[in-house]
Amino acid sequence: MALGTPSVSLRAEIAPPPAGLVRPVISKTLKIGMVKEGKTLAEKFALAKEAGFDGIELNAPGFSVAEVLAAKAETGFVVDGSVCAGHWEVRHSDPDASVRAKALETLLAALQTTHEVGGHSVLLVVGHGKDGTEEDVWSRSVANIREAIPLAAKLGVGIAVENVWNHFCYDHAGGADQSAEKFVRYIDEFDSPWVGMQFDIGNHWKYGPTGDWIRQLGKRVIKLDIKGFSRAEDKFTPIHEGDIDYADVKRALGEIGFCGWCAAEVTGGGLTELREVVAGMDQALG
Repeated sequence: MALGTPSVSLRAEIAPPPAGLVRPVISKTLKIGMVKEGKTLAEKFALAKEAGFDGIELNAPGFSVAEVLAAKAETGFVVDGSVCAGHWEVRHSDPDASVRAKALETLLAALQTTHEVGGHSVLLVVGHGKDGTEEDVWSRSVANIREAIPLAAKLGVGIAVENVWNHFCYDHAGGADQSAEKFVRYIDEFDSPWVGMQFDIGNHWKYGPTGDWIRQLGKRVIKLDIKGFSRAEDKFTPIHEGDIDYADVKRALGEIGFCGWCAAEVTGGGLTELREVVAGMDQALG
């Protein structure tokens, strides 16, 4: 039986933003692993909510749907999406077809369980450059991930490709003048509104101007991750530290009409530390 396609996608055509729009509209989320206190899922949800977050990302598959739904009902908190489990180790670009089959199985399960708890995206690392040439990694991962698009469309859950230090679509030994051109072509290869970018603001500041990458990616950006990075010290930092040009990031997000979720991906902790993360997000993108 053919799978149906919802009438609304995560990556619909974006009209030019209204004149004068200079700030993106952002909801704040975080990775579940950042919540270091709370014995139950409901306690963790309540803590993140009290800290000022609007939602949370889980790791999928691997959680109890019933437990998540109960925690949502108890706290009134939102699960906006998930991170695909094991995507660094079991890769869509692996030379072994059986490993690629397992990666697809995991992605399909992640899409299904994310949908069941009300999430709308699954973050995905598509592969690694160590699996072969760029052409190998490109062709294998595209072919494998493409098999999941019908389910993503049926469920209304987007596959959100993250730009990471995986030696793919950029030169890992290169300088800070690289562009997002390869990422643009890679996402467009799927020719689907259900595959986009969960663009990590900090991950490639080392390799190129973040605002310009956002402008190049445009409507392909369906979600954001955020962490800090210092080019001067060549290391990741708390969100509001480092030397990322957040003023230009905000301009770029406004220019592409971004309206959606931004996920913190930094060291978390208890209530005090999580409130500091929220403050850092507000300081960077507020």
